Amino acid sequence: MRRISRIFSSILAGFVPLAAFGQSLDDCRLIAEDSRRLSCYDALATNTRPGLTLSEALSHTPVENAAGSLKAPGDAPVSLLAQAWELDAGQRGHILRVRPYKPVYVLPWFHTASPNTSPSSPAAGHNGTATDLSSDEAKFQFSLKAKLLEDIFGSNGDLWFGYTQTSRWQVYHAGRSRPFRETNHEPEAMLVWRTDYSLGGWRGHYLSLGINHQSNGRALPLSRSWNRVMATLAVEKDDWTITFRPWWRIPEKTAQDDNPDITNYLGRGDLQLVKLWGKQQFSVLLRHNLQGGRNGHGALQVDYAFPLAGSLRGHLQWFSGYGESLIDYNHRANYYGVGLSLLEWY
Repeated sequence: MRRISRIFSSILAGFVPLAAFGQSLDDCRLIAEDSRRLSCYDALATNTRPGLTLSEALSHTPVENAAGSLKAPGDAPVSLLAQAWELDAGQRGHILRVRPYKPVYVLPWFHTASPNTSPSSPAAGHNGTATDLSSDEAKFQFSLKAKLLEDIFGSNGDLWFGYTQTSRWQVYHAGRSRPFRETNHEPEAMLVWRTDYSLGGWRGHYLSLGINHQSNGRALPLSRSWNRVMATLAVEKDDWTITFRPWWRIPEKTAQDDNPDITNYLGRGDLQLVKLWGKQQFSVLLRHNLQGGRNGHGALQVDYAFPLAGSLRGHLQWFSGYGESLIDYNHRANYYGVGLSLLEWY
């Protein structure tokens, strides 16, 4: 396990040079601390950012003050959502700049006591044969986004593109040549509108509407996919953010539908809560199909990240319910993961 952790640490460390991507003189001028501002100017010439972590550089997150809380230039409170989606006036104008989206992590140990050895779907020709699987595997997640267009509707409305990929690797199953069990691809396009309202002490920063595609890129009988129209409402208060995403599945013809009952298991929306404590992050994701009794299906995922060294964090994950991956959309299981992350939500 230690050897694998060192290997993945080296892989993650290879992303550090990306920290200089997308910096400009305007970005450097916004940094209040002299030493870090000088490091930013140096980065424009050397393509490195020795003074900042990768997550700070990609997300343009201000450094912590002496008390350990995040402050923007001028000592104003930082808006996590505004920085993540470039909503404030000083963050506008960055088209096609790659930004973090969802957490980027490697979990060398990802365990379940009940692997899905016979994945199935009610669609014709979608029942897989029994497969020998290890209860222990590795899990990866990679996720980035970029703004394609800005202020489409007068002075508001930005078009973003996001891509998230997650993979499960049966790295400990030497008897089956250590295959990748499942990889899910999730591209999406989102129209994001800036908002500014208060609701019970929470501040609403943006609304979005988009198209989301998710698939595992596999042939029959293991092919799984669906398309959704997805809305997003996000609010924040101090170091807390809440994101609510209801969605509607785009219908498909019966002959082309890999999983006609997927909404009954992966639900009709999710709710995510993220809390920051300095450089630690805690998140809870709830998903449900909004039905009761025996027909009620959902999932709960809890993630906790804590600093280790530089931009590297430890990452713990627990999942319980249906749909940890697309091939398991109608399979209920508990998963436990331990690993490392390079980027978190904020």
